[in-house]
Amino acid sequence: SLVLKVDGQPALFTGGRNVSDTKFFFLNGYFMFQDQEQSTPLHAAAYLGDVHVMELLINAGANVNSKDQGLLTPLHRAAASRNERAVGLLLKHKAEINARDKFWHTPLHMAAANWATSCAAALIPHVCSLDVTDKLGRTPLHHAAHSGHAEMVNLFLRKGASANAKDKKERQPIHWAAHLGHLDVLKLLVSHIAEVMCKDKHGYTPLHVAAASGHVDVVRCLLRLRVEVKVALPIWVSCNVKQIKVYFIFCIFHTVKSVELEFSLKMLEKVFNVTFPVNKEGKSPLHMAAMQGRFTSSQILIQNGGEIDCLDVNGNTPLHIAARYGQELLTSTLLTNGAARGRQGIHGMLPLHFAALFGFPDCCRKLLSNDGQVPTLEFDINSPDDYGRTCLHAAASGGNVECLNLLINNGAELDIKDDLGRSPLHYAAANGNSQCTISLVRAGAEVNEADLTGCSPLHYAAASHTFSGCLDFLLDNGANPTLKNSMGYSAVHYAAAYGNKQHLELVSHEVESNIPVSPLHLAAYYGHCEALYLLCETLVSLDVRDIDGQTALHLAAKRGFSKCVEVLLEHQASYTLKDYKQKRTALHAAGTSRLEQSAAVIDCQDAQGQTALILAALGRHTDCVHILLEKNANPDAADKQGFTALHRAAMLGSEESALALLEHGASALCRDSQGKTPLHLAASCGHTKLLHMLLKAAKKADPLDSMLDFRGFTPTHWAAYHGHEGCLHILLEDRLYSNQEGNPFTPLHCALINGHDAAAGLLVKTVGPHIVHTIDTKGRTPLHAAAYSGSVAGLELVLAHGAQVNAVDPFGCSAVMVAADCGQTMAVEFLLLKAKPDLTLVDVNNNTALHLACSKGHEMCALLILGEIADPSLINARNNSLQMPLHIAARKGLATVVQVLLSRGAAVMAVDEDGHTPALACAPNKNVADCLALILSTMRPFPPREADADPASHFSPILKNCSIAATLSCLPSFHVNFCSFLCPSSGLSLCVFSILVSPSFFSFFPSCHFFWVLLI
Repeated sequence: SLVLKVDGQPALFTGGRNVSDTKFFFLNGYFMFQDQEQSTPLHAAAYLGDVHVMELLINAGANVNSKDQGLLTPLHRAAASRNERAVGLLLKHKAEINARDKFWHTPLHMAAANWATSCAAALIPHVCSLDVTDKLGRTPLHHAAHSGHAEMVNLFLRKGASANAKDKKERQPIHWAAHLGHLDVLKLLVSHIAEVMCKDKHGYTPLHVAAASGHVDVVRCLLRLRVEVKVALPIWVSCNVKQIKVYFIFCIFHTVKSVELEFSLKMLEKVFNVTFPVNKEGKSPLHMAAMQGRFTSSQILIQNGGEIDCLDVNGNTPLHIAARYGQELLTSTLLTNGAARGRQGIHGMLPLHFAALFGFPDCCRKLLSNDGQVPTLEFDINSPDDYGRTCLHAAASGGNVECLNLLINNGAELDIKDDLGRSPLHYAAANGNSQCTISLVRAGAEVNEADLTGCSPLHYAAASHTFSGCLDFLLDNGANPTLKNSMGYSAVHYAAAYGNKQHLELVSHEVESNIPVSPLHLAAYYGHCEALYLLCETLVSLDVRDIDGQTALHLAAKRGFSKCVEVLLEHQASYTLKDYKQKRTALHAAGTSRLEQSAAVIDCQDAQGQTALILAALGRHTDCVHILLEKNANPDAADKQGFTALHRAAMLGSEESALALLEHGASALCRDSQGKTPLHLAASCGHTKLLHMLLKAAKKADPLDSMLDFRGFTPTHWAAYHGHEGCLHILLEDRLYSNQEGNPFTPLHCALINGHDAAAGLLVKTVGPHIVHTIDTKGRTPLHAAAYSGSVAGLELVLAHGAQVNAVDPFGCSAVMVAADCGQTMAVEFLLLKAKPDLTLVDVNNNTALHLACSKGHEMCALLILGEIADPSLINARNNSLQMPLHIAARKGLATVVQVLLSRGAAVMAVDEDGHTPALACAPNKNVADCLALILSTMRPFPPREADADPASHFSPILKNCSIAATLSCLPSFHVNFCSFLCPSSGLSLCVFSILVSPSFFSFFPSCHFFWVLLI
């Protein structure tokens, strides 16, 4: 990103050195030219280091501090390209040394990241700080350590850069050196007192990141440093234990050198009393050695006490893993050391299952041999797994004939069936393993054995997509092609359904079977054109029907397989035959003679993704909807917002269109881009009859399909939110859709927050009074929602059913506080008079209900609250900003509230965190407040005995926080009409006047000789 693109620019811009050409471009104003990235010719010259051209450009008026699109200056470019002379020239012409690009990189960052040591040395004397940070909080030293340039790091450290500077993730330069394996840089940093034990935000030390990155030399260096520290400062020992342990465990799991492995094992056992840790998958080091084929490492692990039959989370031992990955030597070593061949692992499989399934005959031999091995658990070659499959099933499925023959020769039984009634021959045929099929048949396997579904090996061979010779061999060895499974399908049906032409040719004498459907129907339905052609050549009649009266032509036309339609028509299939139910011909099914072209037109989308069907539903054109559906328009086609035709009908309440769509298979649970189904939209728009229709259709869908939209709301929520009682009644009647599916923001919240009292009453009556106690994810009760909307009837409803009036949300707000904050006067009055809430409650900022009412300028709410306050301390209650209600009311210009507060004994000289009294709080900003304090301090006359006194002494509480509290003795005495000076608002002026004429304000002064006329 630091390389400036200069190709294809004018000669000057590409840094050409022809001075006469350059002067010509100057005369034509090209020195101000900018490319598409807003780079100037000076950027290009600086990047190329052409100081001659740079001199010409600068002398001609080029801006040395011009910035390109990335906010890079020419100085950034020169530093990034290591052009020391260009950097010097730009500094000579007062280039901005601390300029930042869009990532807040300075030229010094650029030099540090690009190994430009000489450029950095030239820049350092001019920078304001060596520890200036970029957007990620990284200093130039971070970048130098990241790049691994020891000379650059040494330069910064010698010049005083902090070796322990932290970026925004609290990573220090030593973290980056350790992470990237820059050992020389790390040693330099340590020599300048870098913290080797420093941690980033995640608690990772340099040792953590070095071990995770696999830099063994860095890890060793850090451990040596830490041992030395351990001797000098014993208190650090506890800090080192975890990191050293992490390193040794890392070595055990990842090292390939046996010396390091043995050393790590000894250290873990000696220092930490830990022999063999496990990873998150429960795998021990021996499992890892078995997986990766580390024979020597496995021997060391076993010799050091590694558990031979330790289990991972799947129940697999190292022997299972070795067999799975074909590690013959490891398998032999494990067996020699007593590994249990008969222990079951995942799904109850033996190690022999794994070796046979994945085709490792050498491992199979080791597992089947008993030569010189320690006695183990009883081992039976015919032991089944959890699904009843033996090792022979696994070998037949895997397809390795050598493994299969080994098992057969060692006594594996041929006709053992799994839990689905399938023999090994079924597995071999299904996977097209011809050699295994031949071996099993020659060994005596029954070729016509049926599984629990009635399928023989021939059925499975016919369903194979590839022609492997299994079917041919089975037929030659007595397999019966006329056998039918429990659904009435023979091998020819499967061959037709999977479209295998060669298999069809082998069983073509059975193609006339049409129970329950003919092979011709299956080939047409799945669009297998070649298989269909072969059947057409073989069959006498192409007009055989299924139980619905449909021919193969009907199915091909309905499914849109135009090539299959052509094949059938070429072989004289009849297009005039009608089905039994709707009396439709194949022509009706297709719409035209070519369905593919018809569908392309009917379901064509406009710029908004709308099809003709969606537009017909949107325009309420019911007849058009019927015609398009008859022409096989896709009823679930959606536009770019995810709306289908049914969504549009639901929104508009078009019952006829919706009924037609549902009859043609439109999904009542399809979702738009916001996850809303047509039910959500019908409930939201209040279309009661249509909602009832959609509910009936939705019941036929998956009962586990969630009714929540992407915001977590059901149709019941939307009906309640918009107050549609009819829809709500229908939804609540249906138990399936009255379930709220765990959304804590209940429909009652929705109804009350919008002030729909009748809907709320219906919900409480139907669901039960317990619903008034529910709390949403933000800790709000239905009472809070009613207070927010100001619904008195809603408040009365939930309170009558036991709602707690003083319940608070996570912000500490009760219902009366919410109502006061929202200015809901009627709700505040009702709660105060009927529910008697606790007015001493405060929110997280220590605001009372009175504070909140005043802060939003809700005067009537504040007066109502004041009328119910009996505790005098609430008048002068302070929030976290030390503001009393008087401060806030005065600032908001609530004159009546101010007068009542003063009459109730509000303190007029109390100061907030800014040092402002209520009078000064009226000022629109701090400067005006300072001016007002100054004016108040100079008001005369004072008593004669105090004439020589400092006039500021009486206002020291006011002036002590003011920035202009200077000596006032030199100022003349004068009177100012400061009320109008403070704010042109009459309300604010009246508030100031009320405060200043209050008795408590006058009592502050030794003598009160104010001129009332001047104040007024």
